Amino acid sequence: MLLLEGLTRDFGTVRAVDHLDLGVRRGEVLGLLGHNGAGKTTTIRLVAGLLTPTAGRVRMDGLNPVTDGVAVRRRLGVLPANAAVDDRLTGRQNLRFTAELFDLPHVEADPRLDGLLAHLQLAERADEPAGTYSTGMRQRLSLARVLLHDPEVLLLDEPTASLDPVAARLVRDMIAELAAGRGGGDARTVVLSTHDLDEAQRLCDRVAILEHGRIRALGTPAELAGAWGNDVVIEVQPDDLAAALALEPVAGVVAQAENGRHLRVPGVARAEVPRIVHDLSAAGVRIYGVDVRGPSLEDVYLRLHTDTTTTTEVDR
Repeated sequence: MLLLEGLTRDFGTVRAVDHLDLGVRRGEVLGLLGHNGAGKTTTIRLVAGLLTPTAGRVRMDGLNPVTDGVAVRRRLGVLPANAAVDDRLTGRQNLRFTAELFDLPHVEADPRLDGLLAHLQLAERADEPAGTYSTGMRQRLSLARVLLHDPEVLLLDEPTASLDPVAARLVRDMIAELAAGRGGGDARTVVLSTHDLDEAQRLCDRVAILEHGRIRALGTPAELAGAWGNDVVIEVQPDDLAAALALEPVAGVVAQAENGRHLRVPGVARAEVPRIVHDLSAAGVRIYGVDVRGPSLEDVYLRLHTDTTTTTEVDR
């Protein structure tokens, strides 16, 4: 549905996006992760046709966002990081104005408008000026505007950043429903730029971790976590901890002591765990428990940004 080939964008001497190659399947939720300045927002603006590439190309279902802008934007919904609403208009007027921009007839727009206001918990204040709304309410109204014309592709830049936990969960659930095609309509393609790694792990089919406009890692959250191995935490008799440390159960990995009774062995393939336990037991180390902890997406992200040499790309 989305194809980025050699996508590059310079701002003067600064290269914000650097030869980005990426494909996003129809109905997929792709997360864009990275520090501020990694190139996430610039990538979204390039896909939306708001910026022209310095080099490379973007295609949305075969369309060029620069030369086929009208056709692309009819099928595209873009949620910027800052809520895009007119504070002088009421919530309902904001949505009606958007409906007119997309030439939606009232008979089609009004039921959809009312449904979005209700679903995003804005119905009670729909006829009040948006300038009186809280930051979170304005963000939800901005999302309603994005969804009103029923776009096939959604580009969401930090959609839950200003929301309270209840509203954030509501929006995440809605994104998942849209991507899956639940509640009517076809499955949508979603590109989600976020700093919330837990949100990315729960919502995204795949994630691309960007740094200086390049992809450092690409794959499903499970694939990326698997590439780093597991942390194995073994509870042993405190008197045996020194002997356990001396074994160095995994070649090239230094085991660590924790809390005077635990042995932590980082970066271990799951298949290695029985051998480690066997070697410890054979050496007379008394074992009371074994906990195999797979790394979270947050662990992967932090490790990538402390290891400047590793690039992990699993594109399936």
